Amino acid sequence: MRPGIDLEGKRVLVVGLARTGVVVSLFCAAYGARVTAIDEKQEAELASTAERLRAAGVTLEFASGSSRPELFVNQDLIIVSPGVPAKLPGLELARNRGVSVWSEIELAWRLLRGKLVAITGSNGKTTTTALVGHILQTAKIPTLIGGNIGTPLLSRVEASSDSTVTVAEVSSFQLETIDAFRPDVGVLLNLTPDHIDRHGSFEEYARAKQKMFQNMIDRDAAVLNADYPAVAQRGPLHGQRFWFSRQKRLAAGTFVRGDQILFRREGSESVLMRRNDIPLRGEHNLENVLAASTAAILAGAPMDSIEAAVHTFPGVEHRLEFVADIGGLSFYNDSKATNVDATLKAIDAFSGRLFVILGGKDKCSPYAPLREPLREKAKLVLLIGAAADKIAAELDGAVEMQHAGTLERAVSIAFEHAAPGDTVLLAPACASFDQYENFEQRGREFKELVARLAAENVTHDSTGRG
Repeated sequence: MRPGIDLEGKRVLVVGLARTGVVVSLFCAAYGARVTAIDEKQEAELASTAERLRAAGVTLEFASGSSRPELFVNQDLIIVSPGVPAKLPGLELARNRGVSVWSEIELAWRLLRGKLVAITGSNGKTTTTALVGHILQTAKIPTLIGGNIGTPLLSRVEASSDSTVTVAEVSSFQLETIDAFRPDVGVLLNLTPDHIDRHGSFEEYARAKQKMFQNMIDRDAAVLNADYPAVAQRGPLHGQRFWFSRQKRLAAGTFVRGDQILFRREGSESVLMRRNDIPLRGEHNLENVLAASTAAILAGAPMDSIEAAVHTFPGVEHRLEFVADIGGLSFYNDSKATNVDATLKAIDAFSGRLFVILGGKDKCSPYAPLREPLREKAKLVLLIGAAADKIAAELDGAVEMQHAGTLERAVSIAFEHAAPGDTVLLAPACASFDQYENFEQRGREFKELVARLAAENVTHDSTGRG
């Protein structure tokens, strides 16, 4: 049984008024809590949000007033938005006074009904979450999808029932502040340096991811990547362990043998599909399929439903998304490649002749691992955003680079210099917050720029110029 929570009359502080904070504030107010919501922005920047929250009975504090100590300590519960550092002084003060400080997924988990499949990792979370949901829906299992994928998990609570399976993407930011949160199936896809600017070190980042398993009991299941030592070392103390691997035969889990993908459990082995039948591009997507198949089977999907579901999966927006072919020049949007490892995976998905757009807000990870892949496959790297100078310094001598500054200019330069058969790849290896609200806005702008080029109906000649 989940511990639940009665919000009636509770003093609840919501810290941060982005999408998650707004959902939490309205939800708690609707269930009788006395809600105060705070944000460091000026009220004028959030005018429509403020009007909506006040109409629901939420008390608001903005700008400098939002950091007053009494706002944090005079509470029964604090819910922290993912973008808010978990070690904010006011939060530390509240913890020291015995106030519970939770992420939104902790609150949602206590109120959700049915099974929960939670998926985390440095890369592939969104694709794997969407694919697990698609497999379950194809198998006619009542399914809800939420979390870091775009819809706060709390928004799925009222639609959940004892028969539903909720599939949630969860981030290190959300896992930092869980308490009793415990998925029935937890998936850890991979671990590579990311969000060091937030967590301070790779170890702290990995420790946040590992928290997903800390409350597991014997009947729960962890799905782990057997090809990543950093993942294999961080499974649960309790619960069942299942694995996925592109490289090894497994006693329990999903793996590749020749052209076959197989699932094995308790000595029984079943062929799920042929490797060549996977429509998604790249070896990293093979890993995502292995992980998603394992999680879906553990959540109740029949093994004979996996192949058809994978074959009909449309992919995820902003993740190696084919945008257009203009005169033989292909454009791919991988705006969700917000770290170096994701960009490496994107580059690996192509044979070469790449114009790669890199840059954005630096996340304090080294760019040097990109040197050799870019040397081998890129004709030109186009640099945008705040991290452009750092990237240029770390890639110096490995590949031809040009400072474009903006995404619009980068697309224009690529189109001017590329030839039929080349590929323009947006895979920034950086966050987007220097120039955009999020990676989605960055990806949408890329697609709009490409659509504008297509509408102009320019055909490349053999010199690569329109």
